[in-house]
Amino acid sequence: MKRKYFGTDGIRGRVGEPTISPDFVVKLGWAAGRVLGGTGAGTVLIGKDTRISGYMFESALEAGLVAAGVDIRLLGPMPTPGVAYLTRAFRGVAGIVITASHNPSDDNGIKFFSGAGDKLADEIELAIESEIDRPLVTVPTAELGKVKRVDDAAGRYIEFCKGSFPQSLSLKGLKIVIDCAHGATYNIAPFVFEELGAQVVTIGAAPDGLNINRDVGSTKPEALARRVLAEQADLGIAFDGDGDRLMMVDAAGTVVDGDALIYVIAKSRRAADALTGPVVGTLMSNLGLERALHRLEVDFERTKVGDRYIMEHLKRTGGILGGEPSGHIICRDRTTTGDGIIAALQVLAALAEQGCALADAAAEVEQYPQVLVNVRLERRMDPTTLPAVQAAIEGAEAELAGQGRVLLRPSGTEPVVRVMVEGMDPDQVQRLAERLAEAVRAEVGA
Repeated sequence: MKRKYFGTDGIRGRVGEPTISPDFVVKLGWAAGRVLGGTGAGTVLIGKDTRISGYMFESALEAGLVAAGVDIRLLGPMPTPGVAYLTRAFRGVAGIVITASHNPSDDNGIKFFSGAGDKLADEIELAIESEIDRPLVTVPTAELGKVKRVDDAAGRYIEFCKGSFPQSLSLKGLKIVIDCAHGATYNIAPFVFEELGAQVVTIGAAPDGLNINRDVGSTKPEALARRVLAEQADLGIAFDGDGDRLMMVDAAGTVVDGDALIYVIAKSRRAADALTGPVVGTLMSNLGLERALHRLEVDFERTKVGDRYIMEHLKRTGGILGGEPSGHIICRDRTTTGDGIIAALQVLAALAEQGCALADAAAEVEQYPQVLVNVRLERRMDPTTLPAVQAAIEGAEAELAGQGRVLLRPSGTEPVVRVMVEGMDPDQVQRLAERLAEAVRAEVGA
């Protein structure tokens, strides 16, 4: 069945729109309570990032869940992976995060975790959607849910993060700039790295409800690069608004993306004979990562874009490591979901074990030039089924001669096809991407 409200990662949109409005979120909380908890059957944990609308939606979720007879634990500002961890630690039936991740403050959303700290299964999301369309009925007064605030939530998650770093290692002697994107890691990440011995300089750690992700964070690493150079720091670490993405910057101010960071972790796990299954990337993962891993005799497999698909593939294959160029990195031997802080600590541990700087470790991944062109369509469809587009794809692949990739990926949410070409020659890649985009426009372009 097709989802009506849920996307690939919860529900997200502009605040005040039909599915991101207080009345809808009350109903969503009630429906989720009916499906996930049942009357008196369990506790749901709620965390949020630093958006001003988070207070409104926290209250709305609270009202709906209590009306369904579900007890609640409020965590306050908490990274998305922190909510996943605390849901497991408290033996909750589910965790809910109020966040729009790397989006600006005008957007917000609702993410869900199961009691095991995983994304919800499709059938659970469909069951919640079915309940949303029913009339809201409040349980009897004696069965209403109860609400408590978890005062030590941040401290618990800080200790969990520190526990993912080897006891035999220390960050002493490292000067690190940390960019918290004015988001949910602002009262978590600096303490983690300081308590492990690093000298920490922090930016993007003054949230005001409106500045989340504004000119800082993993999607805007330029501010971090400038500060790393100004501070003459060893490296920089950037998170996004809800803390599930990671980008790093080396001592020269060069941005190191998710592909290179995955490689650094994989090499460390491989050396310790602790890497099981394939490393899993997506259709957008750079060919340079694949080839670098093959030099280590490590299998690499691709899946659809989205961390839920990476996790599903890892589980099917027994893998422990995967992620995306954007910095969603999953270390299944440490936690159950993508976690920026945990991933950063695994990179730092690998650098300490190998005795090398971030720039040297990342240089082993030769990034292939990659061009992405978005082509708007007259209607949502898959243009790769059209003979003229197929011929254009075959022509581009022939010209690349096995030294690159061509990918046409229809968007799942809007009438757009994403045309990606990757290869060794940047001029060739640009030319082929533009040629393919024009072939699509000629057939079905808006």
